[in-house]
Amino acid sequence: MKLTILKETSPGETRVAATPESVKKLVGLDHTVTIESGAGVAAGFHDKAYSDEGATVANSAGESLKGADVLLKVRGPSAEEAASYPEGLTVIALMNPYAMGDLASAFNARKLNTLAMEFTPRITRAQSMDALSSQSNLAGYRAMIEGASLYGRALPMMMTAAGTVAPAKVFVMGAGVAGLQAIATARRLGGVVTATDVRPAAKEQVASLGAKFIAVENDEFKEAETAGGYAKEMSDDYKRQQSELTATHIAKQDIVITTALIPGRPAPELVTEEMVRSMKPGAVVIDMAVATGGNCKLSKPDEVVDINGVKVAGYSNLPARLPADTSSLYAKNLLAFLPLITAEDGSLNLETDDEIVTAMILTKGGETVNERLKS
Repeated sequence: MKLTILKETSPGETRVAATPESVKKLVGLDHTVTIESGAGVAAGFHDKAYSDEGATVANSAGESLKGADVLLKVRGPSAEEAASYPEGLTVIALMNPYAMGDLASAFNARKLNTLAMEFTPRITRAQSMDALSSQSNLAGYRAMIEGASLYGRALPMMMTAAGTVAPAKVFVMGAGVAGLQAIATARRLGGVVTATDVRPAAKEQVASLGAKFIAVENDEFKEAETAGGYAKEMSDDYKRQQSELTATHIAKQDIVITTALIPGRPAPELVTEEMVRSMKPGAVVIDMAVATGGNCKLSKPDEVVDINGVKVAGYSNLPARLPADTSSLYAKNLLAFLPLITAEDGSLNLETDDEIVTAMILTKGGETVNERLKS
């Protein structure tokens, strides 16, 4: 199978879909790998590192795509990019499937076979392929680092001959993969950490990291998790109660990190303007959901907004701020997935009933085949 990796073209995207380490393993599996020159530079991987591991370095995207069976990408292609791809090409990427709009038509026009890494099922066998988790993990870490930088004060308690500096109070809203890593990082930095989530299972996870759990724990709370482990949309009454509890708590916090996402829907508003204005000057809000509408309506994508001395930061692509590590993990996710679409003779095989593959395929042979896109 001939695999191709191109430069990412999305603004601010520094990641790459293959590293020299993953190329070495792909070549060892008898795949042919071609990479566009400069594709890995922003992540710290230069052309020679790839060629040393057996990849062919091409001078352009067009040259890279010649004869390709599979294109590995970080971000899904635009309609313009798709129009330039060879007909029948298979593309594997983070496709942002719930926001594709007319892109499926563009893919089908070229009979592209597209697979979304976001649709990797949450089953044990697919854990090593779960790109959302690998990227969210490092995003949560980076969110806390960004928060600490903007805060501009010490996070741990500092005892000196001149006096004592109180530890920073950190509140993490949403205890999924990103939130738990933000909690762990805040604890390692010495902050006093509290966290909230609508999923009952999160309470024990938060406590295991040494943080205190804050939530309205009523009957609705006990049923607030889907079979796939995601948070359900809560009732207006629950949101009101949780908002009242949150408002009181946020006013006392130094750093607030929001991580709440609902697949296929706008991010829920968790932090109101009134809450932000109740915070102390010098406090920080990091909105990790800004790309899908934001948990704080004052946040703006890739900007730091000052509200009476409170800094509200919305970073739309935190994984791109750690490109070497996030690229490495993403490349390993792809490496784990590829055997599922590789025939015994090493060729591409999408004619499979494997539940992981069928869950991830969006378009195939000129048709949209994923039921979640049809509904």
